[in-house]
Amino acid sequence: MKAERTQRKQFILAVSGVKNSGKTTLITKILPFLKAKGLNVAVIKHDGHDFEADVPETDSWNFAKAGADGTLVDRYNYMKLISDGTVLKKSEQFGKYISFFPLGGDVTGLTLEGFKYSNYSKIELIRKGNSAKSVCDSKKLLGIVTDFKKEELKEQKILETEKWEKQIKIFDLNQAGSLAEWIYQLWEEIQKR
Repeated sequence: MKAERTQRKQFILAVSGVKNSGKTTLITKILPFLKAKGLNVAVIKHDGHDFEADVPETDSWNFAKAGADGTLVDRYNYMKLISDGTVLKKSEQFGKYISFFPLGGDVTGLTLEGFKYSNYSKIELIRKGNSAKSVCDSKKLLGIVTDFKKEELKEQKILETEKWEKQIKIFDLNQAGSLAEWIYQLWEEIQKR
């Protein structure tokens, strides 16, 4: 059984968007589905504010309650790894954070909250009254989660190119289950490579 685990490939996906777009809420909705599919998922969250991690009602607490197998909160000069509660100074590149959740440590998926400028594949939340257009590089954008209708996305030029229409999946903000199923299928495709 252990040999089978080491053959799995880790899947990293960022959930991005502007401030207050609903990233934490979306992650907490898809985590239980991914857990039910047998994935072990950790969350790395970028936080631009002072934080007290893993206390009731904080984002890290909500991630744990939703089933995250570990949470790392990243702030400009320090981070807190929630899986063991250790406070660590931030002195390494972001890629080092991923090493805190090694595949051998049973984490098969990493969800990044924020990190809109990273080179990782991502989905983006675009919501009425919150986001006017995408803030992510379309080369790394796999999907958009929104409460706009597809026609509205075109009319408001949120989808500016044909590439977006053909290659970027659009998900209804209120259909987290279909988004989670699609994420699981992406994970399965990576395992076949």
